[in-house]
Amino acid sequence: MKKNICFLLVMLAVWVPATLWAQTELESDTPFVVDYNYTLPDFIVEAQQDSNYEKNLRRLVYNVKKVLPYAKMASFRFQMMEQNLQVLPSEKARKEYLKRTEKAIKEQFMDDLRNLTRSQGKILIKLIYRETGKSTYDLLQTYRGDLTAFYWQGLAKVFDANLKEEYNPVEDWQIEQIIKQLGFE
Repeated sequence: MKKNICFLLVMLAVWVPATLWAQTELESDTPFVVDYNYTLPDFIVEAQQDSNYEKNLRRLVYNVKKVLPYAKMASFRFQMMEQNLQVLPSEKARKEYLKRTEKAIKEQFMDDLRNLTRSQGKILIKLIYRETGKSTYDLLQTYRGDLTAFYWQGLAKVFDANLKEEYNPVEDWQIEQIIKQLGFE
């Protein structure tokens, strides 16, 4: 039975194009041309017309615009700090430098960072990873120690965030598109 169905399908697949070719040759001298029409799936059109989708996208654009300068500044400060730490001669001088840098960062940014929403904080964590190549947890662990990193990770978990979260351009494609549209890339 299966052999008969397969034979019938093969014969049909060979016969139909052959008859179409024969008909087109008889009707004109032009070669056989197939007109393929492609339509986009309906879900894309519906997703763009969804008011919640547009509202969420506008909110994401606003959040990325608000948080991206902080991530860029963190990356710049991190690079400068790395260069300066390599120049310092002793461990004592490095620790003193780290304390002064931390104090300066707190004075400059702490009031602004406290006013961020949870979603902006989550985006900031991802963007810091994007800019520095290291998770926020790893940065804390390197420069402040394991206990401090563990404390801040626990506090982040209370607010439904994760300092170990990494930025993935495939999963976070909307954020990547927004950054490119803003001209930061």
